[in-house]
Amino acid sequence: MAIIDQRDDVFTLINVFTVKPENQDTLATLLIEATNNTMRHLPGFVSASIHKSVDNTRVVNYAQWRTKDDFDAMRTNPEAIPHMKAAAALASFDPIACEVAESIAR
Repeated sequence: MAIIDQRDDVFTLINVFTVKPENQDTLATLLIEATNNTMRHLPGFVSASIHKSVDNTRVVNYAQWRTKDDFDAMRTNPEAIPHMKAAAALASFDPIACEVAESIAR
């Protein structure tokens, strides 16, 4: 479960994928399976939350890694690369590195 708190010292990546509506479910499933089977077992992984837009044209991956170095190591990991290539074949994407400015809950 993602814990969003400005006091947490994590590297946050929000990756917005733009897809054809017919590819949204395929991409979401791919990201979920890649996270469950590979990403969560890599050093520094904290959490990932996969979201589908209601207009079926975007998938958003909110991912947390312990450090940017852990995230960068994942990007060159031979087990992770095939998943990233498969996602890139289905969608364009816009990764955004973030830090939490504030988290407000009910």
